[in-house]
Amino acid sequence: MNHAETSNLTVTKSRFNFCFDRRYTHPFIIRLKLTNGDFTTPPKRQKVYHGIPEPEPEPPKPSPNVVVQFVSEDDGQPLAPAVNLPANLSREALEVLDEDPVPFSFHIVLPSDATIAGAPTRVAISKSIDEDVLSHPSHAFTSEDVFVIHCSPQAVFKVRPATRCSSTLAGHTSPILCASFSPTGNLLATGSGDCNARLWDLLTETPSHVLSGHKGWVLCVEWEAMERKLATGGHDGHVRLWDPKTGKPIGDALKGHSKWVTSLSWEPIHLSDRRNSTAPRLASSSKDGTVRVWSTLTRLCEYTLGGHTASVNVVRWGGGGLNGKGVLYTASSDRTVRVWDANGGKPLHVLKDHAHWVTTLTLNTDFVLRTGQFDHFGKKAGSDDEAQSLALARYNVLVSSTGELLISGSDDHTLFLWSLFPSRTSSDAPSADAVARGGKLRPLARLTGHQRQVAHVAFSPDGRWAASAAWDNSVRVWDGRTGKFVATLRGHIGAVYRLAWSADSRMLVSASKDSTLKIWDLKTYKLKTDLPGHTDEVYCVDFVADKVVSGGRDRTVKM
Repeated sequence: MNHAETSNLTVTKSRFNFCFDRRYTHPFIIRLKLTNGDFTTPPKRQKVYHGIPEPEPEPPKPSPNVVVQFVSEDDGQPLAPAVNLPANLSREALEVLDEDPVPFSFHIVLPSDATIAGAPTRVAISKSIDEDVLSHPSHAFTSEDVFVIHCSPQAVFKVRPATRCSSTLAGHTSPILCASFSPTGNLLATGSGDCNARLWDLLTETPSHVLSGHKGWVLCVEWEAMERKLATGGHDGHVRLWDPKTGKPIGDALKGHSKWVTSLSWEPIHLSDRRNSTAPRLASSSKDGTVRVWSTLTRLCEYTLGGHTASVNVVRWGGGGLNGKGVLYTASSDRTVRVWDANGGKPLHVLKDHAHWVTTLTLNTDFVLRTGQFDHFGKKAGSDDEAQSLALARYNVLVSSTGELLISGSDDHTLFLWSLFPSRTSSDAPSADAVARGGKLRPLARLTGHQRQVAHVAFSPDGRWAASAAWDNSVRVWDGRTGKFVATLRGHIGAVYRLAWSADSRMLVSASKDSTLKIWDLKTYKLKTDLPGHTDEVYCVDFVADKVVSGGRDRTVKM
């Protein structure tokens, strides 16, 4: 056999052909040896851990059976007779027990003697009863107990958590003070200390229009629920209306306030006069102690609310009230919250329980009022009448069990939960009669625990939760129907300025003085994602679909 014939060696074994070049047959490169014409591999080396053979896998621990009673989170009523289940049954398997394909969250309330101050008061079942409840550090439960599991239906859609910054958009030349998504989630409006508001296209993540006209900082931006108009309020005391399609102003500024505008709120579209459904009214609150209600049709002030004796910090336009015709809630530095009939401005209630400035308000209907006809199906109404009907149906579903609830937050470190109009009444009688029919001028609950001023409070879109942010660097989660404390979310090292919920109510994002955003998982009450990137304080944040948008002192918008 000459050199050319021996340079390549081909061995045929069964139906496999192995071809080797002599250069690649070094024993350290290919550990194959030729024995009687066969290729064999060396025996597999046994794994050794520090000289000790691999331990035998532990047999699965036996899991006890437990008696489980499922009850509704809404009213505490049993959903079915108690059942005997294996304790290691997974959370997903618990969902399958119900024939309805709606996803549920499950939790068990800790006994009062097992709760620790500042720790969660309920145990969320994220894996199984065995792992989450029987192994809970409090050791409050044994397999002999009857486990009362509270079931809360969740959104049938799920929002993906944001995990990274996809765009950093420059444009503003001063800190960004406010940001708000449009009802469809296609556009973003921001207001800044450079006297401009800006519109951004969220589909392409690019600038859309610059809205110039204010003579001072733009302090608040608010979308009309049909997405036809945008309102901005400024340090110059003016309110301006804009066409978001063209970026052009709609007429001149609405003038009347003698000091800066602190907050704006549009009339819910399901309450708008059908003849004027294209021009809902707008309420503006101001440092001058007044609230003005504007007709966007005539561009005139319909009436002024003048009962407060100090700055009005927030105004909210609710969809309930007497006869279901709408109601205005205002919070002021005179330590009161006032409630007004939206048709004419007649005062209904004065709530005097706070001991310091009232700086923030939230309604359990905020999300459905803000988004109007637009839900997660993405269906668009063919007419204004249909849009109003869709918006009214969404509103009625939310308030059917609890009515419209209000939470107020104050610099006295506390919050109050109010139920002023638990059901729609059929009379225009004043507040005394409303109280007789079940409306309460006393708060349902006092929410305590924050160590410093409350900066922001927000109900979840489904109304089941409320979250509050404070200058004590913490976020607290509360039961949105009873006001009971649920959990404290810790992780920020600076004051928490602003909160926003995901549309499915499963996640919460917080913006802080420490220059970070944090996304919290409401199933575990733990940090889900840290979103660094800003180089200074973050003043505003909003959450739509799977996008989080923020702005702050570094003058950039991040998505």
